[in-house]
Amino acid sequence: MTVGLVIVSHSARLAEGVAELAGQMAQGKVVIVPAGGTAEGRLGTSVDKILQALRQAANPSGVLILLDLGSAGIAAEMALELFRQDQECPVMISSAPLVEGAVVAAVEASIGSPLQAVAEAAAAATSLPKLPSSAGGPAAEEMPPADQQT
Repeated sequence: MTVGLVIVSHSARLAEGVAELAGQMAQGKVVIVPAGGTAEGRLGTSVDKILQALRQAANPSGVLILLDLGSAGIAAEMALELFRQDQECPVMISSAPLVEGAVVAAVEASIGSPLQAVAEAAAAATSLPKLPSSAGGPAAEEMPPADQQT
């Protein structure tokens, strides 16, 4: 079994999209469960949705939870407390960037790495560059505003 991933976002569509992207990168070898939005379908987080996702992703190799924004962490911690009452699966919560962290974690999990290595790989995604340094043009922050470009 590989480490499972739970993607927690305030948006169901965002969680689903990140799970889809990471799943493609892991070539279907990793269980990735989105837990986004509220039970009513609005923006927000749901302890129940996260708990259900944890139960789906649970396995002896463990689960890594990735989050979008701060309060998602509070909901994830609450769900984890409930989860641990009836499961003995190792779980870690990551503060990695959501998209990059999920993709890197999925790839790392897909090669059979243990939970700690998957978590470390996700955390290292913080330093991944967004733009290649040899792109030949100025980086976005160096470009003049659109109305001043010629």
